[in-house]
Formats: sequence, structure tokens, C-alpha cells
Amino acid sequence: MRTRLSTIASTFGRRGVSWLASALLSVTLAFATTAVAEEPAQEQPIPWESLSQSQREFLQRFEWHWDELPPHRQRMWLRRAEHWASMSPEEKARARERFEHWRSLDPQERRELRQRFREFKSLPPEEQARIRRHFERFQSLPPEKRAELRERFRKLSPEERQALRERMRTTDEPIEPPDDQQ
Repeated sequence: MRTRLSTIASTFGRRGVSWLASALLSVTLAFATTAVAEEPAQEQPIPWESLSQSQREFLQRFEWHWDELPPHRQRMWLRRAEHWASMSPEEKARARERFEHWRSLDPQERRELRQRFREFKSLPPEEQARIRRHFERFQSLPPEKRAELRERFRKLSPEERQALRERMRTTDEPIEPPDDQQ
């Protein structure tokens, strides 16, 4: 070891050895710091007993296996419980209706809706906003008119439906499916 140090000292001089030692120390500390920083912080589980009464009511279906859920899932469900608690009775009723509708869908319909949602989220924000405006316009129509438009849309070929969707992405003008041409 001594001969190696003396060889380094003779090659680089005292100042060079000092610089080399500093550089090695810096690199070692950088790797040690990076290794510590990359290690994920251990999230602590949230005991069921620490939940408020309203949180327990909302999360009651998880009670029997709450302690088995990973902490990040527990936190996700707690955020949802907090959101639920902040909703008005009308919003809660609407959410229940939408959930029941979702449960009534068959697996293929759910897959298609998930795919369409992913496609929507991949669109630029201005296209998403345009589609939302079309949807809000549609929602503001009387129920009879919405039912008529749904029926007309249902009767379109897949190509015609796609063309209609493309028009909705590119224009703010009100768009309706073409009338039946029999």
C-alpha cells in the first residue's frame, strides 16, 4: 500500500494526491447520496382505528382487509373518502347512478370505454376542451332530443361514427348525426 501511495505521490505530487483524494471522496459521497436518495421512503400503514367515522362508513367494504392494503392504496382510498364527504347529496346520487351504470356494463363495454378514455386523455388540451363543450351542449338538450340523437348515432356505420367524432375534435359548430336515409 505504501509503495502505491508513494508511486502516486511521485507521479502527481502532493497537490495532485490531495486533489485525487478529494475527487475520490466526492465521487464516493455522490454515489452514497444517490443510493440513499433512490431508496423509496417507507410509507407507514394507516390503522383502521385511526380513521374517522365518515371514512370508515365510506370504506366499510375494505374493513376486513384494510391492514393488508399497501399504504399507497390506503392513502388513495382515503382521498376518495374525503372527496365523497365533500360532495353534495345530488352529486352523491349522480355518482351512485354512474357507478351502477358502470357495474351493469359487460366486460367488453368496459374495455371499450377505458380505451376511449385513454384516447381522449392523449388528445391535446384544446381538443379535449372542444369535445367537452360538445358534450355539455348535448347534456343541455331535452331528454327526448338526446334519445333521438343517440338512436341516430347508433344506426350509423362505424366509419360514419368515426367521421362524426373527427368533426367533433376539429370544430366548435353544433354537430348532429345525419338523418336516416332510407
